[in-house]
Amino acid sequence: MTATLNSETEALIVPKRDRRGRRRDTAPRRPGLLKFGYWWWALPGILLVLAIHYVATTIGGFFAFTDWSGIGDFSWIGLDNFVAIFNDPTQIGAVTNTLFLAFASVILSNVAGLALALGLNRGLKTRYALRVLFFMPVVLSPLAVSYVWKFIFDYNGPINGVLRAMGLGEFTKAWVADPTWAIWTVLIVIVWQNTGFAMVIYMAGLAAVPIEIEEAAAIDGASLWQRFWNVTLPAIRPAVAIATTLGLVNGLRVFDQIMALTGGGPAGVTETLATQVYKESFALGNFGYGAALALVLTLIILVFAVIQQRVSTGRPEEA
Repeated sequence: MTATLNSETEALIVPKRDRRGRRRDTAPRRPGLLKFGYWWWALPGILLVLAIHYVATTIGGFFAFTDWSGIGDFSWIGLDNFVAIFNDPTQIGAVTNTLFLAFASVILSNVAGLALALGLNRGLKTRYALRVLFFMPVVLSPLAVSYVWKFIFDYNGPINGVLRAMGLGEFTKAWVADPTWAIWTVLIVIVWQNTGFAMVIYMAGLAAVPIEIEEAAAIDGASLWQRFWNVTLPAIRPAVAIATTLGLVNGLRVFDQIMALTGGGPAGVTETLATQVYKESFALGNFGYGAALALVLTLIILVFAVIQQRVSTGRPEEA
């Protein structure tokens, strides 16, 4: 009786095998849509990416060589839009401002983010609350944040109020309307909002650094700076590459902060390529010229992103 039960149990739970001992499925899978199901599930997302990123970019690149106003017919004018861009002092200034804001914001936000990550990586009791507070600006709307900062920089705002209270009234000024300081106010807002993002990336990188190596370096007599430069920084090199690349791309296409703070003024000293694309395409109706500006901006982002990745990641054998 026991032998019969064992044989029946084995028939249920032990897979059948052929003469060569290979497992034989009792219910072979049927070919069909399920076999290629994951391709069908991904197809809507793939089509959406192709339509938005590639098809739209290709169409915009085509109109960059035309004089289309956004409505009606257009004519093929070749490179005339690009010649006009590089002969226009306003657009040259926009390129300069774009590069300045991109590189300055990347450097400052990454240095500040790394410093915060190193500080919050310690065993502080309040480190979780501090992480939330420092990361909170990242999730806020850039437009709303910029309007708050515009009030702070106002002539009758808190900054000038503090200066007057300290007896430094001669230093008060309309910060966002001053041609010298306007670009710096934009930079401060960008850095303030992007520092938390860099901090999170560096904290993820620091979590992967073996603490035993730092302890061994400390036992060997290495100073705090030597441990950071020779142990911590090489270990978080991938995090540095990610943070700088994303920061550079976001800095090159900055738009919301400028439109809310200065609108590109005063006298165009805070114009960037992104704001010029918007104004030329939608405010002035020069869609072909705006598409050419957008194509220039795309090429700049692509070139600097590739260069930055090459510099940050190094040679494959080092990685």
